[in-house]
Amino acid sequence: MSLEQKIVRVPDGPGVYFMKDQTGRVIYIGKAKNLKKRLKSYVVNKIDEGYHAIKTARLLSRVADIDFVVTLNETEAFLLESSLIKQYRPIFNIELKYQQKYTYLKITQEEFPRLLVARRNRNGDFFGPKGKVYGPFVYGSSKILSTGSLRRLFKVRICKKLPKKPCLEFFIKNCDAPCIGNVTREQYTDKVTMLHEVLTRRNNMEELKGRLKEDMTEASRNHKYEQAKDLRDTIQRLDNITVKQKIEINANRGADEEFFGIIKNEDMGVAHVLTLKRRKGVIMDRNHASFDLVGDNSLATFISQYYSSDSMVPRYIYTNEEIREANALEGYLESIAGHKVTILPVQKGTHYGDRNKIIDLIETNLLLYVEQEYHPSLLNLRNKLQLNFIPYVIDCFDVSNLGTSIAVGACVRFVNGECSKSGYRRFRIQNKGIQNDFAMIEEIVRRRYRPESMENVGKGLPLPDLILIDGGKGQLNCAVRTLRSLDLDIPCLSLAKGNEEIYTTDRKYPLILPANDEGLKLLRYVRDESHRFGLKYNIKIRKSTIRNL
Repeated sequence: MSLEQKIVRVPDGPGVYFMKDQTGRVIYIGKAKNLKKRLKSYVVNKIDEGYHAIKTARLLSRVADIDFVVTLNETEAFLLESSLIKQYRPIFNIELKYQQKYTYLKITQEEFPRLLVARRNRNGDFFGPKGKVYGPFVYGSSKILSTGSLRRLFKVRICKKLPKKPCLEFFIKNCDAPCIGNVTREQYTDKVTMLHEVLTRRNNMEELKGRLKEDMTEASRNHKYEQAKDLRDTIQRLDNITVKQKIEINANRGADEEFFGIIKNEDMGVAHVLTLKRRKGVIMDRNHASFDLVGDNSLATFISQYYSSDSMVPRYIYTNEEIREANALEGYLESIAGHKVTILPVQKGTHYGDRNKIIDLIETNLLLYVEQEYHPSLLNLRNKLQLNFIPYVIDCFDVSNLGTSIAVGACVRFVNGECSKSGYRRFRIQNKGIQNDFAMIEEIVRRRYRPESMENVGKGLPLPDLILIDGGKGQLNCAVRTLRSLDLDIPCLSLAKGNEEIYTTDRKYPLILPANDEGLKLLRYVRDESHRFGLKYNIKIRKSTIRNL
């Protein structure tokens, strides 16, 4: 039975669907308000241009079977999808790039307790021995504290089993060596109790830092600078545990909030998400993650996975785009959190006080993440040419002829600053007997982008962002005129040999960049590669012609 026939049997209504490969392995799990309508869109609707569609096409090329589970409503679909993704871990679903959003400390329940970093598994449970967990702390700070400052201060052991003789930790004064009876159980317990109070009560932490500052001053006064430096470092590390990395914001300090911003890089088929968590008016944490734009992967899917193994769901969630499944997602999050959850989009025209500024801050940072994915020369080129886009895909045309007998054209493609051989094309000039570069440019541009040639778009060859012509103003005008005749509006420029003059359609005079300019270097490289590719084809035809004489 074909996929189309199976989809016909799928009922209308909410649910979760599975896509499986030939081995029966689940490679993608999605949810839908209407299962039949969603699955039909995969096989019936025409795939749009772009690398987002290409990645979905790659997914579909591996799908051999489709299965589904019907749910009563969208909220149940969210719940089931999240649970099944954790169970099957499909390769095309969102996989968060970081292991966890926060780190935790644990004091174990042992005769002589240890201080450890507590890590969570995918289900939200903590690994390792039983004990009291503290946190969450700003990412990374707990590891510094557990292996440094707190152990030095309270002499808490880290060994898994009590050794029969003191280890290195005792000699470097990180441990009191209860293993050899250097301290009694009561003395050791008193220090663990003090550690517990520091981790749970802010006042104790401030008192401790106050004492350490006095000791640091005293050490410095007595010219014990190494000791003073160690005390200073300890105080700085302790600041991490009280969230030194924070942004003070004049806001309602009553409710916990989390902010989500998403930006989609359609060029690469990747979405970036940045989150900021605010507690009592203070931004306490930030996380960045990315995922492939495949199938139904979206901000809603990301948020459901983000909280699937974390019960710390805030009452208010603000996003930089409207979520269509907001009601269902709220219901799912409420089932995890046990309290009311509200999702609100913060967009132009909405007024949420300083929350608009936070979303603006998130979007500014997201743009930086996207730009980091591009070749630096492309960013340089965008700025120097004053483009309102990044020329991620560049096609370059060149003609190569030997008198009037042999004439060929070449088109090379560069994606993110690197050659993409699947986009290379070569042409035997059909209008023989006329040595006219202008006419030849018109011919190869028309043949490359005419409708019958563009059937390859859905197979992984989208239109370029920028077209480069090897030549001057005349060749550029011919290419632009040809594109217009094909109803295509693709930015074009030409690069003339010699002074490396750059001609554009919106400038009267050519642009001349310094020889060491990174953008110019890229254009030269692309132009020279098209020349090499065309010349190679020309030589091949010449050799074939000579052999046939």
